[in-house]
Amino acid sequence: MLNTVETFIREQDLIPAGAKVLCAVSGGADSVAMLHVLYRLRSKLNFTLSAAHYNHRLRGEESDRDQQFVEQFVALCCGEHRLSGGGALPAVRVYIGSGDVAEQARIQGRGIEETARDMRYAFLQRAAQQAGADLIATAHTANDNVETILFHMARGSGLRGLGGIPPMRDSVIRPLLTTTRQEVEDYLAYHCLPHMEDSSNTDDSFTRNRIRHQVLPVLEELTPGFAARLVNTAALLRADEACLTGLAGELADRAVPWEGGLSVEAALIAQAPDPVASRALRLLLGRLWSGDQNCSAAHLNALLKLCRGADPSAQLYLPHKTNALRAYEKLILVPRLGPVPLEEGPVSLPGGGDCGPWHIVCQEENYGGQPQSPWDFWLDRGLVCALRARPRRTGDRLTPPGRLGKTVKKWMIEEKIPRFQREVLPVFDCGGQVAAVAGLGVDRTFAAKEGLGAWHITVVPGE
Repeated sequence: MLNTVETFIREQDLIPAGAKVLCAVSGGADSVAMLHVLYRLRSKLNFTLSAAHYNHRLRGEESDRDQQFVEQFVALCCGEHRLSGGGALPAVRVYIGSGDVAEQARIQGRGIEETARDMRYAFLQRAAQQAGADLIATAHTANDNVETILFHMARGSGLRGLGGIPPMRDSVIRPLLTTTRQEVEDYLAYHCLPHMEDSSNTDDSFTRNRIRHQVLPVLEELTPGFAARLVNTAALLRADEACLTGLAGELADRAVPWEGGLSVEAALIAQAPDPVASRALRLLLGRLWSGDQNCSAAHLNALLKLCRGADPSAQLYLPHKTNALRAYEKLILVPRLGPVPLEEGPVSLPGGGDCGPWHIVCQEENYGGQPQSPWDFWLDRGLVCALRARPRRTGDRLTPPGRLGKTVKKWMIEEKIPRFQREVLPVFDCGGQVAAVAGLGVDRTFAAKEGLGAWHITVVPGE
């Protein structure tokens, strides 16, 4: 087993030279074997080692017994180690934590197993910081991997779920992932190493235990070597998943920041094969959700439909208070903050001011024929004595220089201004007439004349 684990660590590059590893030790067979193997390998692979145990307080005296066992085992079996060259490796230090999992599960209204896992990993992260460790080792074995794959398969899963437990995710490594539970038991017996048995492991009310005790033995009886073959299959599936995720990452990298969210060409997603498109969308959501890519298949399918649909102004409500908006050729993902209301008010001439989500700058200048844009334009100072900014009204019309007049609504549609922006673009009103519209430009009646005084107006998003 020692050689098998060493080979796996080297092949997967789980522990770089000079790394500091915190070993999670429950006191059970798997974690005791892992700690002992890593203790023996640390000089050969050149890393430092510490241990951590979390008491979930779920089994009364048995939980306290496990904690005491881990403290004693580390003290007796993982002390200072003398090297053949005369040097020495320090004793393994153990960090202990505990929490009332049952009470927290009750308060949060969550399951015991889910709460226990979250509290345990939170402790391990804190312990790693205390120990100065950059890696946390957990004792998941090949059998754990098989049980996880079967569980995912039973409830329905995509390629990522069928790939099982990865050898490494973020800072968590699993050195025993290709080691079977039988190999662990043989190792402990050979080295006469004690361990604790968790009584909850015999409780078949837990789904994982029923898979372990009832499903796996039948599959092994029908096809001996089933577990080992499924572990190998999972490794192939993880490689396929990594390839697809890499292609999806190239699409996701085409997104650009957009008002607190992200914008990407909808056609890039729409034209990609479903496996790549859905992963690209998941990656984009993960960037908005601080790395959390947990999004249901229903939401991903709806997002993909949004990208491939013909409605240029469709929108979709997503978890984490996120809106998905189709703005013509763009897919926009933004926090669901709601539009800042646009209230009618005077524009200082000169000066400007804030108008809802926009900042208006107005300067007094002579117009020298500079090019005008929908967001940066000049109004005739002789005609415009007072100016108000307001939302669009039904019937508002705009006649840009050299073009036919149309309603502001039609102009917005033709210029492909997203529906969600149309009600918050300021209309500049002069004496009851539309002088200009942000995003569309000036009306020819109020357009500045070359060489004469003008109001130079610039509209930009506010802070």
